Amino acid sequence: MSITTEVRPATSRPATRKRRTVSRRQRPLWMLAPGGVLMVVVILVPLAVALLVSLLDLDQYTLREWTGAPFIGLDNYVEALTDTPLPHAIWISVGYSVLVTVATLPIGLAAALATQQRFRGRALVRSAFLIPYVLPAFVVGTVWRTILQPSGPVNAILGEQHLWLNGPLSYWALVVVQLWTSWPLVYLLALSGLQGIDGEVHEAAALDGAAWFAKLRYVIFPYLRGVLGLGLVISFLHNLNNFTLPYVLFGVPAPHDVEVLPVLTYVESFQNFRFGLSAAMAVLSLLLVSIPLALYLRAVRLNSDES
Repeated sequence: MSITTEVRPATSRPATRKRRTVSRRQRPLWMLAPGGVLMVVVILVPLAVALLVSLLDLDQYTLREWTGAPFIGLDNYVEALTDTPLPHAIWISVGYSVLVTVATLPIGLAAALATQQRFRGRALVRSAFLIPYVLPAFVVGTVWRTILQPSGPVNAILGEQHLWLNGPLSYWALVVVQLWTSWPLVYLLALSGLQGIDGEVHEAAALDGAAWFAKLRYVIFPYLRGVLGLGLVISFLHNLNNFTLPYVLFGVPAPHDVEVLPVLTYVESFQNFRFGLSAAMAVLSLLLVSIPLALYLRAVRLNSDES
């Protein structure tokens, strides 16, 4: 009687597990691939084209064969900084953006504190506060352009004739309109930060007998520091890059006192047809925008390292 033994082939379980481990490690990369492709197509490719165009003498005469336009290096950047109103436009853009951004902080914070506690009609008040922010910039510019006309409601209330859309007063008109449409962003972020504060913190401050201002300074502000910092950076960048509101409010060519950087870039590109020069202005504006963003990211990194 013979006993036969069946020899089974060795299974490759370690190799299978290894392949599964590798595939699991690569899965997040595959999930990020669509976003990476979209970032390349939407951001990196247009940025590369803008850098290339800024180095060419591209205008209405060479636009048809733009790849064969004369290469002039950094001449567009030199001309933009020396022979165009670009320095003045940068000064106007940064100045009014800083004014509006600083003014939005107390207004947005006060509105958030006023609507934090429950009261009848709170939802309606919160919704009304968001109206200036959710309205399209074209609608805001059109409405305020009508209000600020020489025969508009503002002059009728003041009883005097002022040129709000031309001359030196146009700068302050831009500041007021931009402030009216920007403060709800800080209000919304501050309100979300207030909702994240634990109720026990308020109870502890009340038991310690903290006054209203002391509670605001030592209890609420530390919790809102990161949220308000983010809101100020976003508000500043939005104000600096805002094109629609000045364009609709003042038209083109804009008055000298409100010739902001986006409008000047538009005029050089689509009215003067200096595409290479306007691309250089756009690159310089991108560098200008990157400065506050880099400072904010560095501040966030330092705070995370300290904690």
